[in-house]
Amino acid sequence: MQVEQSTEPIKIEAQKGPQWQALESTADILIFGGSAGGGKTIMLLFEMLKWIKNPMFRGVIFRRESPQITKEGGLWDTSQRFYPLVGGQGVEGKLLWRFQSGASVGFDHLQLDRDVEKWQGSQIPAIFFDELVHFTERQFFYMMSRNRSASGIPGYMRATCNPDPDSWVAKFISWWLDPNTGYPIPERSGVLRWFVRINENLVWADTKEELIATYGQDQMPKSVTFIPSKVTDNKILMKEDPTYISNLMALPAVDRARLLKGNWKVRATAGTCFQRSWFPVVPFSTVPMQGRTLRYWDRASSIATPEHPDPDWTVGTKIRRTPDGRFFVMHVERFRDRPLGVKTRIKNIASSDSTRTEVALEGDPASAGDFEIAEYMVYLAGFVVKTNKPTKNKYERAKPAMTQAEAGNIILVEGDWNDAFLSELENFSDDPDSYSHDDQVDTLSGGIMLLTNTQGGFTSAAGIRVGQNLPQTFDVGYLSPADLGL
Repeated sequence: MQVEQSTEPIKIEAQKGPQWQALESTADILIFGGSAGGGKTIMLLFEMLKWIKNPMFRGVIFRRESPQITKEGGLWDTSQRFYPLVGGQGVEGKLLWRFQSGASVGFDHLQLDRDVEKWQGSQIPAIFFDELVHFTERQFFYMMSRNRSASGIPGYMRATCNPDPDSWVAKFISWWLDPNTGYPIPERSGVLRWFVRINENLVWADTKEELIATYGQDQMPKSVTFIPSKVTDNKILMKEDPTYISNLMALPAVDRARLLKGNWKVRATAGTCFQRSWFPVVPFSTVPMQGRTLRYWDRASSIATPEHPDPDWTVGTKIRRTPDGRFFVMHVERFRDRPLGVKTRIKNIASSDSTRTEVALEGDPASAGDFEIAEYMVYLAGFVVKTNKPTKNKYERAKPAMTQAEAGNIILVEGDWNDAFLSELENFSDDPDSYSHDDQVDTLSGGIMLLTNTQGGFTSAAGIRVGQNLPQTFDVGYLSPADLGL
């Protein structure tokens, strides 16, 4: 497209391929992308530029949460690269661009489902959603009712997304996806289909005439299309940051299939997150002595009872990261006890591990967890103690461990704990209802996260930052004298 600023023409042009195809589409609703790095955000921003000479034009691009708009490389940041070139001026204190004609493009969020209600009475010809799978189906279709104006621009909607097989979007665009493989069907890219809502159900057809003939002239069918785009379609990104594709290739298998290849079917089921064959098992004698070692604890406080026969375990996983970047799982301590027994046993094991092995404690996100951790810090005076309060869900936290495991970088020391450890990892998925326990997974995830933390330093019992330059560890691991042949 070409727009003018004063007398000097400025050419802002989409990339040939899916991005160009999306900007040429006449669909009432277009969903674009379906993998990472395909130029999705640029497509939305460029689409708005079609109408900036119309003084009545008002366009809005939504993200689910406000921080997603203003983060580095997000919508607002990226818009500043282009909109000033065509006369756009940011409105102070608002996420809003105004253009010389009086047209405007704004950015907003719909964090809560009820946030759509603040748009009652609005008339918006162009409503766009960035990362549609993050929004609810109600939010999307409610905003469609605001998709109108007196600007002369027919109301239409655009959206981008990455694959999510459990989202309503996957069902909405299912005609464009291969039901067996989960990948987009190339020959259907950009093809229009039409729907009407009959008794709360969407009814689809290849033409609007077919729907009108069946359901009457009062029906107003909407056209929809899906255009997939992958990182390899984004030639500018591939040139400017050729390492980006390697970042996608380094993702765990499920995320790699979704974000690199655009698969809408693959799920993180048992055996896809961790596989037993990924973990070499070696004798203790082959483990390098050099490296940083910690034992990461995920604490529980229940014993088995007839009413609750299978409670969570307290687990302490000892991991050493060697100078060559490998992770050796030295030992896993796993037991059930009441709070006092748990605290006593953690200290006894810390003493057996030696003071060179850091003690890492996972904290409860609630405020009561802070008080409990403070008690532990005093109780473990003399040991280097690190605390971690998780903020992500268990599957997200496990991703770095999945990547290292698939690469063969997590090695287990032979022990009678190996089978239970590997069985739990193999059963792990992104659906907590599909498995019984994840305590060992949590300790592996947390331990690897802390061992790869570039911040350095750990919190001592007195609350002082210490240990930025800890010496390499030379402890013999949590083994008895007999194990060492002494």
